[in-house]
Amino acid sequence: MLNQELNVKLAGGYELDFPKMYLVKQKFDQAKLESIPAAVKQEISKESIKRTVKKGDSVAVAVGSRGIANLFEIVHAVVKELQGLGAVPFVLPAMGSHGGATDEGQKQVLASYGITEESIGAEIKSSMEVIELGTTETGMPVYLDKYASEADSIVVINRVKPHTDFKADYESGLMKMMGIGLGKHKGATKMHSYGFDQFERVIPEVGNYVLAHSKIIFGVAILENAYDKTKQIEAIPAAEIASREKELLVEAKALLPKILVPEIDVLIVNEIGKDISGSGMDPNITGKVGSGLPGFEAPPIQKVIVLDLTEKTHGNACGIGMADVTTRRLVEKIDFNYTYANSITSTVLDPAKIPVAMNNDKEALVVALRTCNRITIPEAKIVRIHNTLELGEIMVSEAAYQLIKDQDNIELMEGPFPLSFDENGFINDDM
Repeated sequence: MLNQELNVKLAGGYELDFPKMYLVKQKFDQAKLESIPAAVKQEISKESIKRTVKKGDSVAVAVGSRGIANLFEIVHAVVKELQGLGAVPFVLPAMGSHGGATDEGQKQVLASYGITEESIGAEIKSSMEVIELGTTETGMPVYLDKYASEADSIVVINRVKPHTDFKADYESGLMKMMGIGLGKHKGATKMHSYGFDQFERVIPEVGNYVLAHSKIIFGVAILENAYDKTKQIEAIPAAEIASREKELLVEAKALLPKILVPEIDVLIVNEIGKDISGSGMDPNITGKVGSGLPGFEAPPIQKVIVLDLTEKTHGNACGIGMADVTTRRLVEKIDFNYTYANSITSTVLDPAKIPVAMNNDKEALVVALRTCNRITIPEAKIVRIHNTLELGEIMVSEAAYQLIKDQDNIELMEGPFPLSFDENGFINDDM
């Protein structure tokens, strides 16, 4: 994409005496499940769940594309328990337009999480074909994956968590998956056409219609702690999904990690990706939201730098537009087909825009610092995170460290030390 030599003249040049850095631990609730299979077995063994599974029935197990901790283990355990009850489960991708909005692309997304027919012990049926299930009272068409419509019953698996574009009683979770995930590209496009500002109404309207007119028997809701570990798995009968999910979302919001530095000049994000967040980097952490809707609380940040893409995002760089500066390395990894398909489907285009792209990490940091207002370089409040899922350990500059060092939930791990770069200008540590 950037096929010209990049030699941008910068007032003051690219040599800076960067502030010393500190590695600190942020402390959050660490409670987690010790055994995924045991938790799944206990939930599916509940009488309210077990009785919905009929021997010999084909069961479509709907799995999304979000980065969910232990997703393979959870899906594998659900499939195994269904088989133990005499059902014949198969897995289908319920991920809207992700994976480039193609059959094979969505299978590849599952495979990137280790979910294959061989590993999971069940067939995977991937298709972008849908049926029109009907229309809601307001005239909204509702679509359903063709394979799901042909199954005897459907089970949906998803993490319940705050969404990255809007705030409502239902955000990311089972209700959204039933409309957007199982609706595939056609359903996702239709729902997104209403705009995120209407999702407070659209998601429960479509979700409740799917519950009433399809063969969903139960959902498997997942909660994660601040360290991206599975805290809770709950099997919910179809009739209780709508009421229970609202309660789980409140719990999920309380579990979210955050950056404990109260104000930031430059935030360095090592990587973004669809496996990290639907928005590449979570606006619930950064406050940088593509939709422009309110309700996302985060420290004020002058400039955001994104250094790279995750491998599992498969070139989908949605969210990069929320950064101010990036690197050529990242831009050269972008799959514009995946990125644009995802962004166009959502109707929000800003997340797919490319920010200022410099040759390397060092140049990106210099540009970010020199374009911050009302700071001096020695006193710059710099925070570096691996991604918005992993906030247990972060790097902070001297000025930022002084703001948090006396907090009970902050522990100094190492520092001060210089932020060093290799001969090519890339930060030379593995954080």
